[in-house]
Amino acid sequence: MTKRRKFSAAAAMALMLLISGQPAAAAGSAAIGYGQGTATDSDNRPCDALGFDAQYSAYGAYATTPDRDRIILTFDQGYENGYTSAILDTLREKGVTAIFFLTGDYAKKETALVKRMIDEGHVLGNHGMTHASLPELTEQEAVCEVMDLHEFVKDTYGYEMQYFRFPCGTYSEERLKTLHELGYKTLFWSYAYVDWQTDAQPDAASALEGLVKSAHGGEILLLHSVSATNAEILGDAIDAFRSAGFTV
Repeated sequence: MTKRRKFSAAAAMALMLLISGQPAAAAGSAAIGYGQGTATDSDNRPCDALGFDAQYSAYGAYATTPDRDRIILTFDQGYENGYTSAILDTLREKGVTAIFFLTGDYAKKETALVKRMIDEGHVLGNHGMTHASLPELTEQEAVCEVMDLHEFVKDTYGYEMQYFRFPCGTYSEERLKTLHELGYKTLFWSYAYVDWQTDAQPDAASALEGLVKSAHGGEILLLHSVSATNAEILGDAIDAFRSAGFTV
């Protein structure tokens, strides 16, 4: 039987993103580089992320969630760098579920870690079979890029994915429409920092300060599991979010 894992009831409600209205018939094909910007509203929410939601929610694409008390942790899994086990240990210790966006290479090579993610109640997201930039692909190529990984994970792990993240945050309205038609919701983020450069990892104290300073309700936090800094500060970040009144 196919497993379609979800969060706890409260977290699932946060990601039950309701679609209002219909997408425009003609969608633009121009590639757009997503960024959450630095300007924030009175609740510390990035204005650009909120603007993205307003513009593209009809395609099931979001940079924040409706639950303004919650922070969602997400990790992009391009390759394994030895820190995912420690990250999973911390999440289990803190009682937190996260979304792990897998590439095809990761799903094929890291079977034990992927099975552990599923067994411990985490959500698997689709990050593309080859991590290709979808706006550069034809419609059929884009469908294959998404659905080849979807079917591989379904066949290999008995798990059906439902969330997609565009590689490098590069999207087009046309490809948002493609994902929507495939039945996927697309998740961007409302906070991220440069944590993926393994040979230039950020200082732990500064990274933690940035995460805490930028925390906001409805946040979708993007982290990379290849980061030694993230593995080191994750537990403290979760504690700090909770101390500030957020559910994680």
